[in-house]
Amino acid sequence: MALDNGPVHGREALAELAGERVDHRFKGLPPDAYGLTLAELAGQRRNLFTDGFATPVLALSAERLEHNLRLMETYAARHGLAFAPHGKTSMAPQLFHRQIEHGAWGITLAVPHQVWVARAFGIGRIFLANELVDAAALRRLAAELDADPEFRFVCYVDSVRGVELMDAALTAAGAARPVDVVVELGAGEGARTGARTEADCAAVADAVAGTRTLRLAGVAGYEGEVPDADPERVHAWLRRLVALAVDFDKAGRFDGTGLEEIVLSAGGSAWFDAVADVFAEVPGLSLPVLKLLRSGAYVSHDDGHYREVTPFNRVPAEGALEPAFRLWTQVVSRPSAEQAFANAGKRDAAYDLDLPFAQVVRTADGGPERPAAGIAVSGLSDQHAWLRTGPEAELEVGDWVGLGLSHPCTSFDKWQLIPVAEADGTVVDYIRTFF
Repeated sequence: MALDNGPVHGREALAELAGERVDHRFKGLPPDAYGLTLAELAGQRRNLFTDGFATPVLALSAERLEHNLRLMETYAARHGLAFAPHGKTSMAPQLFHRQIEHGAWGITLAVPHQVWVARAFGIGRIFLANELVDAAALRRLAAELDADPEFRFVCYVDSVRGVELMDAALTAAGAARPVDVVVELGAGEGARTGARTEADCAAVADAVAGTRTLRLAGVAGYEGEVPDADPERVHAWLRRLVALAVDFDKAGRFDGTGLEEIVLSAGGSAWFDAVADVFAEVPGLSLPVLKLLRSGAYVSHDDGHYREVTPFNRVPAEGALEPAFRLWTQVVSRPSAEQAFANAGKRDAAYDLDLPFAQVVRTADGGPERPAAGIAVSGLSDQHAWLRTGPEAELEVGDWVGLGLSHPCTSFDKWQLIPVAEADGTVVDYIRTFF
């Protein structure tokens, strides 16, 4: 049975989150807060450093989170882009709703489970950046669409076989509403998913037209997979994507479908400036064009990979994202002048792109921050960070070390509950994730 989704249901589901009780499931929270609801704990406005939080504990900066939300809202509006940030980054319905409050068209997701999470919290527009061929998931999707006329769902198709599987499953489910699909153009040989040539894309579109259960809504792809990506190659591929939409329109592929707008979608977190450039060149088509950007890592940004690749490095006049995560860990061993060990490891910190970065140190009694001079993370065990310490390092057992992280997606997914702290350490909210 489909869920009763919508704005009212979403608010009720978020309210239920606030009523969840603190217990052993959640890392880093004060043990003496067990039994309190999250709303009650947030209302106490405890200090992250002096009011019972235990290490390791991951925190989000309240100010930087808000800054990033506002910056991308402004950027998308300035460039005439609709925005469906990729929700796989955080899988946090509270953040989904804040993103929508900051102008997002909807939320992008990757797999069916993520769709059900979003629907459970009232998200009414979802872009699935994948081809969906699982029959059980398609049955549920058909029920969701038929139960809620306001629910907008779009997903990729990139093969005739995929279209056939979708059509068979939706027909068997008795789907009343067709599923909107966009043909995915692959970024090149050796790239990830997507039909490799324009002829392949046309064959997929023909297959869609031959079904009752699917409706061609546009074209899409992911420029982040362009081989040996550089500005020239990325711009060239994006122009191919736009040309594909133009060709489909000229061929009348959107005629008589009841479509109100043509979807044109791209945009990860490394090349959205190129997307803005090329999508600004889209000529007039037979219908309005929904130019849908899907960047997701911006919400927390990071201190590593995305700090290096963000398009704002190329367009500094447009602003700058701010890294919002900090993982606090405590020194538990100082066996030599050159080495120390802290109590956060692979279970707590992202490490798939870069090791964490030692940034600041606090004394165990909550003293002021000081730079982590002479301290570097040299490795991670399951529950330990290996710290290399130079002669200038001031560090002793009990000190808290604040670590910057690389890759937001694998930072969020290690934490079910994340405190949101103001600059002085006051915790004002808790973000619940659903991986």
